[in-house]
Amino acid sequence: MEALGVDIGGTNLRVARVDASGVVIASLSERTSRDPATALGQILALARQLDSASVVGLGVGIPGRVDAGARRVLSGGFVDLSGVSLAENAEAALGKHVVLDTDCNMALVAELQLGAARGCRNVVMLTIGTGIGGAAALDGALLRGRSSAAQFGHITVDPGGDLCACGRPGCVETTSSGTALNRLIAKAALPPGTQVEALLTSAAAGDPVATRILTDWVRPLRAAIDSLVAALDPERVLLGGGLGNAACEALRLAPPVSPWYQSPVVAASLGNDAGVIGAACSAMRDRQTAAPVP
Repeated sequence: MEALGVDIGGTNLRVARVDASGVVIASLSERTSRDPATALGQILALARQLDSASVVGLGVGIPGRVDAGARRVLSGGFVDLSGVSLAENAEAALGKHVVLDTDCNMALVAELQLGAARGCRNVVMLTIGTGIGGAAALDGALLRGRSSAAQFGHITVDPGGDLCACGRPGCVETTSSGTALNRLIAKAALPPGTQVEALLTSAAAGDPVATRILTDWVRPLRAAIDSLVAALDPERVLLGGGLGNAACEALRLAPPVSPWYQSPVVAASLGNDAGVIGAACSAMRDRQTAAPVP
């Protein structure tokens, strides 16, 4: 048995064919379009190229708020797919069962089964990239609330800060995402395209500018993590996405303030594959109980 997993990132949209053990057999990617109809077309075109008779379904990780039970996108981040009836259109085009969830939920599914959260039942995850996604498992089950809980990128860390896409000021997404890091780099008058790895190396060597940029980037993230630990008491906090490893390393500049609110913070281990693996695994698991697609 195999399934297709889709991960819609701020830079790239990736589709992969994954087997029942979580191994990526083949994958394709394109630059993510901000236009919802175009993004839907990208998903369908890439899925058709990877489809085979052994594929039983399609899982899609969405940046934004998703009602997974109703298979409805409630709102989007950098691409808003709430108006394109994604599940219905994909099923009609591909003839495969479709599962929708947030991109971070999909990544956490993969990390729980195969990665850095394996063996854990209580985990918080943040994916750090263009924005910040959130997910949590409590007693082994994904946290869902009424429909789309765990929007941890929208924890307020600076009430007087920049306005977030959600309409509120000072969300941690506005301070500690990749987009926010690029703003800090520009504010420090460093060359455009300066990489976080270069900042980490310079900070380790004592460079004050790099140290200030990284500290300003991760101090609000630490505040968000400490709040999540206080609220949910996880066994560990995973940082994933394209900047997860870097954020883990930079957090040494912003250690926990209180001994009350500490859990190990570790980098997710599946890298860019987490989203597509989790989406495909979710599709395979869900397909076992779903009604056949007409």
